Amino acid sequence: MYGASGSFRRMMASNSLNRGIAWFLVRQTALSYPVLAEVATRQRLPITAAMSSASATPLAVLVSGGLDSAILVGEEVARRPFVVPIYVRFGLVWEEVEQAYLERFLAALPAARLRRLVVLQMPIGDVYGAHWSTTGRAVPEADSPDEAVFLPGRNALLLVKALLWCHLHGVPELALAPLQSNPFPDATASFFAGFSDAVNQGVGGTVRVIVPYAGLHKEQVLRRGASLPLQHTFSCLQPRQGLHCGRCNKCAERQKGFRAAGLLDPTLYAE
Repeated sequence: MYGASGSFRRMMASNSLNRGIAWFLVRQTALSYPVLAEVATRQRLPITAAMSSASATPLAVLVSGGLDSAILVGEEVARRPFVVPIYVRFGLVWEEVEQAYLERFLAALPAARLRRLVVLQMPIGDVYGAHWSTTGRAVPEADSPDEAVFLPGRNALLLVKALLWCHLHGVPELALAPLQSNPFPDATASFFAGFSDAVNQGVGGTVRVIVPYAGLHKEQVLRRGASLPLQHTFSCLQPRQGLHCGRCNKCAERQKGFRAAGLLDPTLYAE
């Protein structure tokens, strides 16, 4: 659809993806030791954390509906031959509202280089059980620490299906938008490098993961995206009648980001 695809037979043969994931776990253990980490780093595929003025390489972007990934799409669509936004649904309580915001945001961007939204399904309820993200109960409030909103394995789950999609559709690069302040173990350069290596090894692929905002703070990203339709972005754990609740951890982070950037917050909050 978007370019020369790899062979499906390579993906399915000999449980190679499982071997690749096992290899990743061994690699991550090795990274606990500095000498081995130095060797492993030299062997990894490159993880890009900078943006040039233009690129001739097509790109897929893992996008939620939040500020950072939406701004990344808005910036990249201006400098790439085409950009494919990818949204992964896990069955979390905010996703229906989030996806509606995302579709409005994408509709407001120039359409020439923007491909249709790809929606992938990755149900997580059987793993998370009665977690606040699947039930909507005891959602982390505004004064909760960042660690309270950690979703275990989220980036691994996002990446495994998106990387496979890119491999099968001939898209050579996949971008995410973690920031410098992200405290979680699945947002490190070593994680992105190791996990993408494992998936690529498992399918005989070469898709590259890039994280252009890894050295930036939220207010810096907001200033870069100030001209974009940010009123159509969504950052809430417990939406109320289609609006940001104004009380959860992510709403507080959103408000703080706009204040730090010196920008007017265009968001409608329920309270």
